[in-house]
Amino acid sequence: MPTDAGGGAENQSSPGAHDGQGDRGGFHEPEQQEIVVTGFTRNRNDILAGTSVLSGETLAQSLRPSIGDTLAHEPGVSATSFGPSASRPVLRGFEGERISILTDGLGSLDVSNTSVDHAVAINPLTADRIEVLRGPAALLFGSSAIGGVVNVIDSRIPRRIPDEPIHAEGILTYGSAADERSANGEVDAPIGGHFVVHLDGNFTKTGDLHIGGYVLAPDQRAQALASDDPAIRALADLHGTLPNTASKTTELAGGVAWIDGENNIGFSVSRYDSRYGVPIRYSLDPDVEAEAPTLDLRQTREDFRAELDTGSGLIDSVRFRAGHAQYRHFELEEDGSIGTTFRNQGWEGRLEAVQSNRGGWGGGFGVQYSSRNFDVEGDEKFLPPSQGSQVGFFTLQTLDRGRFKAEAGARYERSVQEADADAQIGNPAIHRDFDAFTGSIGASYAVIGNLRIGLSGSYTERAPSAEELFANGPHGGTQAFEIGNPDFSKERSWGFEATLRGSGRGYSFGASIFQSWFSNYIYEQPTGAIRDDLPVFQFQQDDARYFGVEFEGSADLLRIGGVKVKADAVADYVRATIVSVSPVPRIPPLRILGGIEAQSHYVDGRVEVEWVNDQKRVAPFETPTDGFTQVNASVTLHPWGVDNGTSLVLSANNIFDVDARRAASFLKDFAPLAGRDLRATLRFNF
Repeated sequence: MPTDAGGGAENQSSPGAHDGQGDRGGFHEPEQQEIVVTGFTRNRNDILAGTSVLSGETLAQSLRPSIGDTLAHEPGVSATSFGPSASRPVLRGFEGERISILTDGLGSLDVSNTSVDHAVAINPLTADRIEVLRGPAALLFGSSAIGGVVNVIDSRIPRRIPDEPIHAEGILTYGSAADERSANGEVDAPIGGHFVVHLDGNFTKTGDLHIGGYVLAPDQRAQALASDDPAIRALADLHGTLPNTASKTTELAGGVAWIDGENNIGFSVSRYDSRYGVPIRYSLDPDVEAEAPTLDLRQTREDFRAELDTGSGLIDSVRFRAGHAQYRHFELEEDGSIGTTFRNQGWEGRLEAVQSNRGGWGGGFGVQYSSRNFDVEGDEKFLPPSQGSQVGFFTLQTLDRGRFKAEAGARYERSVQEADADAQIGNPAIHRDFDAFTGSIGASYAVIGNLRIGLSGSYTERAPSAEELFANGPHGGTQAFEIGNPDFSKERSWGFEATLRGSGRGYSFGASIFQSWFSNYIYEQPTGAIRDDLPVFQFQQDDARYFGVEFEGSADLLRIGGVKVKADAVADYVRATIVSVSPVPRIPPLRILGGIEAQSHYVDGRVEVEWVNDQKRVAPFETPTDGFTQVNASVTLHPWGVDNGTSLVLSANNIFDVDARRAASFLKDFAPLAGRDLRATLRFNF
């Protein structure tokens, strides 16, 4: 469900709390405009790039087991769709190392960025609010956020003192497509006046995913039917269910915070466990045996946060966040034995000083540090033991002159990547270090009333990741032989974005057009070769160009008594080219989504249609992707009225059970999206 371009309903003093309203298009008018708390707090309309915020009822309607599928209907967002459990967001055609996925402003401290089969160790069920920033507004979080930032905000370290002795919230969900059963509950209790204790837990279990047609895409199915081998021909008959996609995830967390007005200090500890299957990349060569990997993932994480109001002077407040995580996952063979082990230990800290607003001048500055130790062990080892660290210094300065607003940001990073000598993959000891600079500047002007135009430009340098530098071996999860290049140089880009936003009585809209020019752009491309019975994917560097447009808007159609009817729409398109080579692989095609919704105090109803175009503009060895049209419908019940936090969402997704595949997926020819899915989501608090 798209969010409005200018509306919102979050309370500034409690940005993580459920408000019971979500984004309701202005029907239940909030007292304040929505604010975005990723980075330095700003009004959403002042950010010179595309933004989306999901909270409350809107978030409950969108929830899926993975972050990627939860956000897939937001403007400019697609998903890697490496099965229902390992689906990362794709923002404006960017994925992997160009997308930062955060929890309360810090990295996920997992290995989801290293490969598309690795799930993000953040469960959407725990989210109070999810923010998506696309474009230059995200660059304060590092050069790896050039495509954007997804920030999942929870209340594990409480931000407010409940009014009642015990405050409890919960979400129960059932989805028919994968026999999905999930539950999340959380409790906050004040103790001793200024202290709040938090506990939460969640559980999700699914079976193999129901799909709307055959497992193999039409071209692959035709090849299978033409084979002389009976086992290969049998693959053409696989339909209705996507094998090896069942999952089970549990998480427990606890936290405590001291809160006194705008000051709060707290910490939390969480344990995340997940076991999920990865869709099978079926081989049409009878001499090559396809694998059916299962991943067994575990992460233990500790977080600390301090926010102090300095009260006066140049600095208005100081914020500090720190996190540490111990992560491991096993890639299991079909007999349950461990084939490959991934281990990662990550640290991250971020200190921000927020300046006092003086005559319209504001902003802030800070420093961020992160490090990780990463090791892969087993027969399908594709990376040597590696260590990486990064320190960044950044600032954002804003100027508000009413109709005219301007902002400028800059970040300097020092990155170090080291790989140990490893005889198994034939890798010598390697040390690389990089100095990278990122900067952006922009301004907006209110032409008439709330109609505001904006222009921004950015320059980015990104250091190559360990995977891009050091990979050299078979990776069972992605079912590919991956090869990096230790001699890669920094990736550089210039970017430009223009925005137009407007709102008024009964309508709002936002539109963006953007262009990026890359030099030394790093991408992974199939070579057509086969090693260890796996297709070879090699990282390469060339110049590249990205161009795209986004639109979102909503308008009231009519009001009958206590019922308001509104329409909304989202559209996005990206065209990306590696200069003198080919199109960039796995770019989402043109997508248009439109809906009509009726809203009242006790019942809401919605019907929407999503149309996705064919993607025939493909890289060498990449197959085209057929377009699709899906129809979804939902009814939301508010038994005690919309101002109460209890709601029941009944939805039917992909009503006509169509065969749909995302062009951004490595496994699009072997792993369609979910077929018809009937869902019920109960959300409550007391």
